[in-house]
Parts: sequence; structure tokens; C-alpha cells
Amino acid sequence: MSNPTAAMLVIGDEILSGRTRDSNMFHLAGVLAGRGIDLREVRVVADDRAAIVAAVRALAAGYDHVFTSGGIGPTHDDITAEAVAAAFDTPIAVREDARAILVAHYDRQGTELNAARLRMARIPDGAVLIENPISAAPGFSLRNVHVMAGVPAIFEAMVASLMPRLTGGRPVLSQSLRIHRGEGEIAGPLTALAAAHGALSFGSYPFVKDGVFGATVVVRGEDGGAVEAAIAELAALFPDDIG
Repeated sequence: MSNPTAAMLVIGDEILSGRTRDSNMFHLAGVLAGRGIDLREVRVVADDRAAIVAAVRALAAGYDHVFTSGGIGPTHDDITAEAVAAAFDTPIAVREDARAILVAHYDRQGTELNAARLRMARIPDGAVLIENPISAAPGFSLRNVHVMAGVPAIFEAMVASLMPRLTGGRPVLSQSLRIHRGEGEIAGPLTALAAAHGALSFGSYPFVKDGVFGATVVVRGEDGGAVEAAIAELAALFPDDIG
């Protein structure tokens, strides 16, 4: 049986403008690989309701899981929760369990739960909360879409809270080999090797070091023995060029 598939939707004008560098995709990809959930696509959209709705609908229809980051805070441009609810034609309102979490959090801080902060308790009908152990405001899962914050530390904590609920497959394992030859020289043998190991994926990533071209070849697959065997075959093809 094949592994479950996933997509990620990164939401925020600050990502598209270059003001913020996204690290959440990198983190999520590693977690999902270890969980046996194959991340197949990542999209980035602006803080635009129509764009978010369209992307959520498309990705939710194409993959087993969709993970979103960004746009669930207290400000006017935090519109992800409403957009996800709209994508599924689901009502959304302040929910009492989410409100209670925020009340307890701000009481402990001695801070007012004002109208802006209360916006973070808006949860679509039927959604399941995702715990946020850092700043309390929860994310949520609606059908196969998992909605989480964009701040990296909070996103990572929410991912950790969510993962035990998801059924994965076989973890994807990988090994890499640095070959001090240009991609044009290794392309032929590498193509033949990839054809001989159809259950594995082979990636070639060029580099330049001290003026010399080389490539790092990454072999990925669910069978650790097969990955190791392929790496050994690759090393034997270029015994004098491994570094």
C-alpha cells in the first residue's frame, strides 16, 4: 500500500514580498518523511480570500492531507480560518472550547482578551482543534485540511501536536553521495542506475567547490536496504571521485 500524500499551502503577503523567509516547509517536509506521508506539492498564496479558497479546494481534492501555515492571528489580514471554512461551505464562529483556552491563557498573563484576540477563537463547525502549547491560540483540522500558525516555533509545536492523530506509512529514508564530476559526466550512468532501481528516487544536485564542478546524488526510498545497495553501486561507478 502506498503512503498517504500531502500538500502544503503557505499563506502570507510577507512571504511573497520577500520580507519573511519561510522555514516551515523545510520543517514539515522532514517530519512528514519520517512519518511516511509523502509531501508532493507546496503552494504560496497571498492574504487573499479568493486565492486561499481556490487553493484549499484544489489541494484538498488532490491529496490525502493539506497543511497550511499563516494567517490565523488577531489582525485584519488574518483571514485563513474564514477562507478554509468558505472552501468547504462551512459556518465559522467563535467556539466556546477555543474561547476557554484563550481566556485561561490571558488570565494567566494578566492580559485582556480583547476583540482582536478573540478572533483567534473562530473555528469552523465540525473542526478538531490543534493544540498550541506556546501561545495557546489553537489551530484546527477541517476534513483533510490542517490549519496552523505561520510563526515557525508555533508552527513546529502545532505539527508535533497534530502528528499523533495522523496515520502514516513507511518512512522515507535517504542517503547521499558527493561525486566530484560534473552532472554531464554522471548523467548516463545515473540514468541507468535509476532505471534499474525503479522503487527508488534519485536526485542530482550540482555544486562548485574550489572551481571544480560536482554533484551530490541523493537516493530516497522506503526500503533502507535497497537505498544502501543503490548508493554502493553508485560509489562503485566513480571510485576515484567520491568526496
